[in-house]
Amino acid sequence: MTTHAIAIREKWLEARLDLLAAEKGLTRRSDEVAQLRQRLPWLRIDKTYTFDTDKGRNTLKDLFDGRSQLLVYHFMFGPDYKAGCPSCSAIADGFNGIAVHLANHDVMLWAVSRAPLAKVQDFKRRMGWTFPWASSFGGDFNFDFCVGFTEAQQRDVGIEYNYRREAPLRERGSDPVACCATACGTDAATFLRERPGMSAFVLEDGVVYHSYSTYARGLDGLWGMYQWLDRAPKGRNETDVWWRHHDRYSHD
Repeated sequence: MTTHAIAIREKWLEARLDLLAAEKGLTRRSDEVAQLRQRLPWLRIDKTYTFDTDKGRNTLKDLFDGRSQLLVYHFMFGPDYKAGCPSCSAIADGFNGIAVHLANHDVMLWAVSRAPLAKVQDFKRRMGWTFPWASSFGGDFNFDFCVGFTEAQQRDVGIEYNYRREAPLRERGSDPVACCATACGTDAATFLRERPGMSAFVLEDGVVYHSYSTYARGLDGLWGMYQWLDRAPKGRNETDVWWRHHDRYSHD
């Protein structure tokens, strides 16, 4: 027998209308926060960043591909990984369907990772993805946008991530990070030298500007499965890392 509250239709509707008021308040607040994002000042980018892509060597400006706006998902896939991060992969599973709509609304969506292009292409084929994905291997892009770190930074001085400083890394045992690292074919410390995030850029009068970046749980809204789970009867209902690369569920 269920231990959850049970109600007749009238009482359920009363509770649902209370929730609807809260949801409407959240929607209005979300609209207000979106406007705050759009009002952020821009940072001019004078540094030349280059990437390896399916179409050859591209600059950051090239990634706009004729649009005025560029959204970059900082995908955790380091040079020493054997596969992309399973969390980033779960987020990226939704990119194929939306990239074409964004591209036809003056916005290019790209994933960018430090893994060499050949690794990116192999993993992309494995996942069946078609969205644009560039390699920043050998460049400063990930470091400058606080999603890539050196072993020395990680070990000796700590890193700046999500707008705050993290202490130098201590040994990590069996935890969710170790679980994800194993899925990537690497160790926890190597795994954590990459971090997830997204950055927005705008091209105006031939000049590229950085308008916004978010990290960690700031990506929740981009993680499609969680938007559905938050509306499921049991919510997220998780105590550990339960998701996998989508082609690995049948292997567990």
